[in-house]
Amino acid sequence: MKLLLVVDYQKDFVDGSLGFEGAEKLDSLIAEKIVAYRREGEYVAFTLDTHYDDYLQTLEGKNLPVPHCIKGTEGHKLYGKTAKQKLPCDMVFEKNTFPSLELAEYLKQKNYDSVELVGLVSNICVASNAIMVKAALPEAEVTVDALCTDSSDKELQEKCFDALEGMQIRVANRNRKD
Repeated sequence: MKLLLVVDYQKDFVDGSLGFEGAEKLDSLIAEKIVAYRREGEYVAFTLDTHYDDYLQTLEGKNLPVPHCIKGTEGHKLYGKTAKQKLPCDMVFEKNTFPSLELAEYLKQKNYDSVELVGLVSNICVASNAIMVKAALPEAEVTVDALCTDSSDKELQEKCFDALEGMQIRVANRNRKD
């Protein structure tokens, strides 16, 4: 059993308040990957970074004072073609911090052999959720597809990929990024 986990591919991270050049280029790749997983009868789930009007009063908001992914706003929604691939039956984990404890608890009850992560931002939410997946499913192959994730800080992204590989999380297509 395989799971594709689409992490925070939301409007605010692509073309909204925390958007960055290049994030939009992932859209077709992620949407195609979702289609491929479904064609094989495998599973797809999503995480959504989710904040509220009090965001600037939270610890994250004090350290990153840019309101983003406020529930009920356009920025909270999935982006582009990826949004069109989400089905009502897909699991969605709303989270108000970088990783999702709810996702980890859910995965502990499942028998996935493989979990692949795509989405944004590579060195923050993708990485922290990959670590949570590895903790919840220590015998599963956990992969981050470098072609389907990105960051505005390329140097930090590469350091993060090194750290993930050190934790036995595979970083696929790392040398194929343009």
